[in-house]
Amino acid sequence: MSTRAARVGHTSLRLACVRLVQQLLSNGGSLTRLLPEAQARVEPREQAQLQAWCYGFARHSGELAGIVDQLLDKPLKAKDLDVYLLMQLGILQLRHTPISAHAAVDETVKVARQLKKPWARALVNAVLRQYQRRADELEAALSDAQRLSHPQWLLARLQGDWPEHWETICQQNNERAPMTLRVNCRQGTTQDYLQRLRAAGHAAQQVPQLPQAVQLEQPAGVQLLPGFETGAVSVQDAAAQLAAGYLTRHARRDGRLLDACAAPGGKMAHALELGHFAEVLALDHDPQRLQRVADNLSRLKLTGNSRLQAADAAELALWWDGVPYDAVLLDAPCSGTGVIRRHPDIKLLRRESDIQTLVAAQSRLLDSLWRTVAAEGVLLYATCSVLKCENDTQIESFLARTDDAALLDATWQILPGDGGMDGFFYAALGKRSRSTIAMGRSDES
Repeated sequence: MSTRAARVGHTSLRLACVRLVQQLLSNGGSLTRLLPEAQARVEPREQAQLQAWCYGFARHSGELAGIVDQLLDKPLKAKDLDVYLLMQLGILQLRHTPISAHAAVDETVKVARQLKKPWARALVNAVLRQYQRRADELEAALSDAQRLSHPQWLLARLQGDWPEHWETICQQNNERAPMTLRVNCRQGTTQDYLQRLRAAGHAAQQVPQLPQAVQLEQPAGVQLLPGFETGAVSVQDAAAQLAAGYLTRHARRDGRLLDACAAPGGKMAHALELGHFAEVLALDHDPQRLQRVADNLSRLKLTGNSRLQAADAAELALWWDGVPYDAVLLDAPCSGTGVIRRHPDIKLLRRESDIQTLVAAQSRLLDSLWRTVAAEGVLLYATCSVLKCENDTQIESFLARTDDAALLDATWQILPGDGGMDGFFYAALGKRSRSTIAMGRSDES
């Protein structure tokens, strides 16, 4: 390939990145949803680079915008959001990629013409050249929210909830997450699979305290993982793999399990792989997301004793047959603030006003689903959040208004990066029988 052809390709790639981020900010969605379509419009060899730039953009968005804002004499008009983002993409390349400074500046400037805004070439060039000369000064002037690339409202909540850990949480959120696998114990042992990985050229090690968890030293496409297509292994963070251990430890063997917000189905699939439950029902309000659960179970060959139903878990009259469940998994809708390192666009898309709505939805689900738990059964409440209003405070409120509920273990808040894991929260709630409640009241009198 000629140098000229390579440059044209890279320029179009920069345009694709600007267009995708502009679409994300203007119309919502997510990188997970929008990226595949954008990648289909570029050369296969360019798809990984497009992903890296888009995720890097989201990861460092506050810092990039803070630097560009200092270099503009006045804010750009709303119709020129694409030019504003193009300048940020140039800063991203200069600050966070190995691309040569010359190529980062020159190729980024060329995109202004592709945006049909040739007037912007001089502005983009001036901003990037000034950054090269004044980088230390500009970076020193950033606020904490800009430096750590977290919206001010989220930073304030993290500082209030975690006064000793907020900066570490933010720093971990800006790191790339490791790739962790869950070995399907129905198809082989973890040690056997580690040998298969090594034979395929993948360095990996077992995660301590998690029998089926394996962490790769370098991420790899699932198509390169031995046995992935036949169900030997799944991609699942170590923190998420803790759910199955809670369920099997506290629920009776051969009982009934309800996964109330199942998609994409990793926790439910893990429980099925362990063979602890005789019957499993998976609910999700989104039929398309529920199809992902079906696809995963089919790949893992786990369709025998499971049933899937599209329904709002809180609307019991629409799906519950009145027969109680020995275990209920409530992987509740949440802010996702514990998995920002995997989904950095959360920082761009989440609003503070969302939190109150989510807390109310969690409370509604807890109250409704508690009715489906059998006496002496367990409800496992889980979120991928680090906000206390969604976690400890939510559980404290539930226990205060629910006479027959008690914690089976201390709640567990995992912060991002702890043991290499994502941020997660778990609370195992046991349902006391009426006789147990009566005995407790008698003891108090």
